[in-house]
Amino acid sequence: MTALFGQVAFVVWRESTEAILVVGILQGWLAHHADAKAATARYFLWAGVVAGLGGALLLAGIILFLESLLDGERADYFQIGMAALAALLILQMVVWMHRQGRGLKQHLERGAERALTAGNWAGLFLLAAIAVMREGSETVVFLYGLLASARQATFPAALAAVAAGFASAAASYWLIHVAAKRFPWKVFFRVSEVLLLFLAGSLLMTALDRAIGLELVPPLSRAVWDTSWLLDDTGRLGGLVAGMTGYRARPELATILVYAIYWIAVLALLRSPRLHRMQSSP
Repeated sequence: MTALFGQVAFVVWRESTEAILVVGILQGWLAHHADAKAATARYFLWAGVVAGLGGALLLAGIILFLESLLDGERADYFQIGMAALAALLILQMVVWMHRQGRGLKQHLERGAERALTAGNWAGLFLLAAIAVMREGSETVVFLYGLLASARQATFPAALAAVAAGFASAAASYWLIHVAAKRFPWKVFFRVSEVLLLFLAGSLLMTALDRAIGLELVPPLSRAVWDTSWLLDDTGRLGGLVAGMTGYRARPELATILVYAIYWIAVLALLRSPRLHRMQSSP
């Protein structure tokens, strides 16, 4: 459970910090520009936040409802698909942050300015709701993928990990603001993105392991090597490393190929000319 606790806490920490940052940007901008309309603007801002959270909870309910309709192998297939989907969404999110992260603050502030100038409170509501629901929905899918891939997950442990993630997010937001000049947000995003990419690789490996176990995918070989003497992925430390990175002490050829293809795709997407043009644009 140590690896699962770390995975869940990390995902909640990262996504909650980003959601808090989005709300903080909007709240800070309104505090300096809303003037007489401040009370009304804040009302629609926080109504949007609540709506966004409600949308994420609705998605969680839909996923759990769909799972309840399945049994046996169909439930296994659904969980494998959700774990793979979570991995792909993490990759998509990291690439999106590389493309849009630099201008995220300006984009949010321009949206708030347009809504405030036109008195378009529905626009401000939607801006907050969409931003929060995006983070919340990603969190729901990521957490389901993680919990579905863990065969011995317990609700109290998962709840404790979620609480730890929320507390860490609040602490991180406060600490980075206090030491903003020495520890800029850019560093936070870059470090957390690298960790997210490793976590996505871990989810992909877990989905592949289950697919091989159900004979949906051939392993292509026996274990190509054995590094369990150095770091056993069934031990406490090795299990944590495996859970956070996708490390396997005894990988089959299929595992090696999929993991290599994943990282080749990551590097290709992050180094694409289009991505660098978007980063360099004002």
